[in-house]
Amino acid sequence: MDNTSGADFGRLKNILKSTGKRYDLEKIERAYEYAKKLHEGQFRLSGEPYVSHPLAVAEIVAGLELDTDSICAALLHDTVEDCADKTNLREIEKLFGKDTRDLVDGLTKIIIMSVEDKEDQHIENLRKMLLAMSKDVRVILIKLCDRLHNMRTLDAKPEPKQRLIALETMQVYAPLAHRLGMQRVKQDLENLGLRYLDPIGYNEVKTDIEKKYGMNRNFIDHIRQEVDDKMRENGIHFVLEGRIKSVYSIYKKMYNQNKSFDEIYDFYALRIIVETELECYTALGLVHEMFNSMPGRFKDYISTPKPNLYRSLHTTVIGRDGVPFEVQIRTREMHEIAEFGVAAHWKYKSGETSKESIDQKLKWIARLIETEDETRDPEEFMNAIKTDIFNDETFVFTPKGDVIALPQGSTVIDFAYSIHSAVGNKMTGAKINGMIVPIDRIPQNGEIVEIMTSPSSKGPSRDWLKIVKTSEARNKIRQWFKKEKKDDNIVLGKQMVDLEFKKFSTPYTEQNRNEIVGNVGARIGFSCADDLYNTLGYGGLPITKIAQKLHDEFVRIIKPAPIEPMPTAADQVKTASAPKALKSQSGVIVDGESGCMVKFSKCCNPLPGDSIIGFVTKGYGISIHKRDCPNVINAMKQHVDDERWVEAHWESRAVANVGSVYEALIQIFAYNSISLIANITTALADMKVSILQINSQIRSEDRIVLSLKVSCKNIEHLRGIVSRLKQLPDIEDVTRGFS
Repeated sequence: MDNTSGADFGRLKNILKSTGKRYDLEKIERAYEYAKKLHEGQFRLSGEPYVSHPLAVAEIVAGLELDTDSICAALLHDTVEDCADKTNLREIEKLFGKDTRDLVDGLTKIIIMSVEDKEDQHIENLRKMLLAMSKDVRVILIKLCDRLHNMRTLDAKPEPKQRLIALETMQVYAPLAHRLGMQRVKQDLENLGLRYLDPIGYNEVKTDIEKKYGMNRNFIDHIRQEVDDKMRENGIHFVLEGRIKSVYSIYKKMYNQNKSFDEIYDFYALRIIVETELECYTALGLVHEMFNSMPGRFKDYISTPKPNLYRSLHTTVIGRDGVPFEVQIRTREMHEIAEFGVAAHWKYKSGETSKESIDQKLKWIARLIETEDETRDPEEFMNAIKTDIFNDETFVFTPKGDVIALPQGSTVIDFAYSIHSAVGNKMTGAKINGMIVPIDRIPQNGEIVEIMTSPSSKGPSRDWLKIVKTSEARNKIRQWFKKEKKDDNIVLGKQMVDLEFKKFSTPYTEQNRNEIVGNVGARIGFSCADDLYNTLGYGGLPITKIAQKLHDEFVRIIKPAPIEPMPTAADQVKTASAPKALKSQSGVIVDGESGCMVKFSKCCNPLPGDSIIGFVTKGYGISIHKRDCPNVINAMKQHVDDERWVEAHWESRAVANVGSVYEALIQIFAYNSISLIANITTALADMKVSILQINSQIRSEDRIVLSLKVSCKNIEHLRGIVSRLKQLPDIEDVTRGFS
């Protein structure tokens, strides 16, 4: 075992030496020996000595060319948690210095909780991760390397654990790698995640890639030679890389665009790495001179870089044999940043300049932490994370030509606040490309946005909070109301509390209300009742988050007799014949309450991931419908029983496919062949999908419509089923059905 470990450390030393950077090899070797000693007797599920994991993580970190302290932290990242009886942070600092100790501390805080923990704990884990990143971005860089090695060795874990870890990787770590510009790490995480989340789809795309590449094996070599000759002819110093798209990128494109593998055009890609920015544009001109370009497929990320530092020219052209391929053109430094993102700064820069540059690029982290501190609302924090980290960007221009990057779906109000708080607060309207537009208008890529302001503006409207997309804009609007409209906020907060207290059907005085609110406020960190009223009024804390606390304190102070429990959606459906509602495993929260008696309507068969709404039935619980269900739309238009519709949404465990299965209706439009049913049932069996019911209807002499009711885990699972069925012979289309 020792010999193997020694050989492995020798490999790490070789990687470090090959970078040409000055590493403190003596300190790194001490960290390795210390980790090996502490982990002695510990083994991974694969049977390997545990020290093989931190050593592998350190090798990945070394590949990013991070500094000595980062390598040491990678080697020591599990010691404080897994060997708490042998070491602690004080000892780490004593042996390896404060920087290494701080990195190990940040990594330890991140890994305390796992994806299997409750939702609020999982959100706390994300918050800790962002806090650690805000202090030192190296923490998340090492954590991404740790996650990458765990994904590479995931085979050793049981299947349910594989899916949970892969899901968290796809939902959190891959988007974070993208946001930090670490394209190579992102692609590895996505491919590995897909392999465990949809092994059938992964293997199908992988097989198709191998077949297509085998049929056109000489294509890339032929194109490379043509481009090589042209560049040399024009005296350009360059490096050429030919490649094919990753499994996940093709899978995602097929899924999002509802295309078959054969319809994916930019399967091949050629990368030209040159010396200077000027040569990028020269090379682009030469490529367009050699090949016909596809309209609308040129993107200039050099003059308009992405927020994650990415810079490159992209164009799609048609090869000699009519085969389209993508060409990326960039300098060597652009290439390093495209591959390694923020981590590339350790290669090209050092000292304070590098730190200031990185801090500037990571301002979005501070905005997210502000959101959490301001609202104290986990749901709001998660929405901010999804918007600011996990969404693609839209690039728009100011009238002066400056580029502003906004999360997709952002409005002109978001644009105004991204420029400055004062611009947003004084905004009276907006123009796009010179035309006045509504303030909820969503700008598109390349549009010129002009914000109209007035010194006499009375400030933002509270309705803007429902319109804006970004956490930055929402926070700035709330800050304005918090500062400028405190008296109004207090009045509004009192009205909100009064509406809540009316549910209790017991008289109370203003003194009672202030005492109750003051006591609740003190327990959650407010100095007086007015501070809590103010926060409720400007939207810093939703009343639903403290409704139960208000109820408990109301009962304690007022002491109504008899004490009636606070009405909830579940209470509305209790009857004399049903004295107590049993908690369901439905995975649905109704009006903020879980454990309600619910049933899923047969007219639309809602699935986790669908937008849903509840209808209070008479004696049969709450019927859950999709919001776009025809029955819901008709009832809403005719205002039928408006008071019986209640808000509902899925618990995160349901959306994440933990536990339950649901019914889904699929309609298959197909040619009526002998093998049709056999092909469908075989495909569903391969996907381990149960058929609950099947009906058929003849459309014409040779066409048929099949209605299948199948077992399904969530909306993503259904999309996968639909996508697979569409690939079968004789099938024209597959849609989700309504009964």
